[in-house]
Amino acid sequence: MNETPFLRRIRSFVRREGRLTPGQQRAMDELFPRFGIVQDDEMLDLDAIFGRTAPRILEIGFGNGESLAEIARNHPENDYLGIEVHRPGVGHLLQLIEEQGLINLRVMSEDAVEIMQRQLPDGSLDALYLFFPDPWHKKRHHKRRQVNPAWAQLVRSKLRLGGRLHMATDWEHYAEWMRDVLNDAEGFHNLSKTGDYVAKPDYRPETKFERRGLRLGHGVWDLVFEKIS
Repeated sequence: MNETPFLRRIRSFVRREGRLTPGQQRAMDELFPRFGIVQDDEMLDLDAIFGRTAPRILEIGFGNGESLAEIARNHPENDYLGIEVHRPGVGHLLQLIEEQGLINLRVMSEDAVEIMQRQLPDGSLDALYLFFPDPWHKKRHHKRRQVNPAWAQLVRSKLRLGGRLHMATDWEHYAEWMRDVLNDAEGFHNLSKTGDYVAKPDYRPETKFERRGLRLGHGVWDLVFEKIS
């Protein structure tokens, strides 16, 4: 029996659809049936979806998809699943998949927590990425933050032993929140030698917004935790 705690239904996002460009709409119409996965009540058969057995990595909230496409292009030995609720971003990533001929990347446009709870097999992930999530910086909105103790245990259940959770944020207070939640979480080990943050791993691309922030003196904090039990 799956003992993963069911997360309270406080959304960590606000669905802001925006307008799809003609190219993004074409991608949703023509490319999503090829590279997208529709939510249903069936467990995902990742070997069947990707047509092979390989390390599997999930990114939650990939934005416009440029970083995830770059990671997938640079690491063809891995399979990647991206989940994003913003449909223009999904459409843009689908365009990149087609343009770059990426065969190791699939997308979903759903609530990642629901997908993880209902469709993602336990122990199926080698890594999970959460890069620059909404920090919900106002105190009254902290309950909406993606990272919380129940979410950490949900992630733990989906990672294989030795799998890694990599988070990054440009909000220092949220970095401290992430650090504290995961340092206290059962079954995880912080890979930082000082118990807090790590240098940016080479596989995570810098976004243009990140580079601009760094030029302005803003910090970026990366945290990597390994599942040990």
